[in-house]
Amino acid sequence: MGSLIFYTVLVAAVVGTISAVILFLVAKKFHVEEDPRIDQVVDVLPGVNCGGCGHAGCRAFAEACVKAPAFEGLFCPVGGNEVMASVARKLGKEVPSRAPMIAVVRCNGSRQNRPVTSRYEGPESCAVIHALYRGQTGCQHGCLGQGDCVKVCRFGAMVMDPVTGLPLIDEDKCVACGACIKACPRGIIEMRLKGPKGRRVFVSCINKDKGGVAMKACRAACIACGKCVKECPFGAIEMQKNLAYIDDEKCKLCRKCVAVCPTKAIREVNFPARSVAPVSGPEATTPEGGR
Repeated sequence: MGSLIFYTVLVAAVVGTISAVILFLVAKKFHVEEDPRIDQVVDVLPGVNCGGCGHAGCRAFAEACVKAPAFEGLFCPVGGNEVMASVARKLGKEVPSRAPMIAVVRCNGSRQNRPVTSRYEGPESCAVIHALYRGQTGCQHGCLGQGDCVKVCRFGAMVMDPVTGLPLIDEDKCVACGACIKACPRGIIEMRLKGPKGRRVFVSCINKDKGGVAMKACRAACIACGKCVKECPFGAIEMQKNLAYIDDEKCKLCRKCVAVCPTKAIREVNFPARSVAPVSGPEATTPEGGR
């Protein structure tokens, strides 16, 4: 009995030793030396692992930067141009600067503009509602109001407005990582150029229904009237399936489209207040209020 145990232990030890040697030789043969520059790049990255760069974390992005012959398609939205310049210096490469981007909510369907047609009582999730039915209002395209986008934002850049029921974006905190875009089942959030002085103009609607149907569902919907297209002197607006769309690279921020939109579906952000034309004729008054 004792000899059986001894031989069993001996065989196990021999097998273990042989396996260890085989594993060592295989590991040595297939070992790949990691480029030390990867760690250098990781050190200058934000380290938030948000995935906004399109890679599975900062280290994967660093590996891509080291291996790529150029920075084509490689950009860290959190670190921006400053971080990318540091990465370029580490690797001895050149990187073109990019204009700042920001997430925008393309929905004007506030509680005032979209009457509630049904009451949802279930999990607080836009994804769940989207999978079940068209939502609590007559618009099957707009914001569902459960804040899936707010929940995934790792930078505290989004909150739900208690008055309108729509998400609000904090421009000082938004890093254009795109997490909110992926989380929105309706696709109402879009990444656009932040614009000079943070000014931008965009159609805050994604409803592609015909004018009458869209207007019935939301008073601030784009009704595809085409007035903005005709008014734009720069060819920055086109009609796409009953919906106007403004190309942010062509737009010169003249805001003429905003003035002619009958439903106020076009938003202007961070512009100074428009001046009011003085009243002339018999209705004009003196500074003291007299005729």
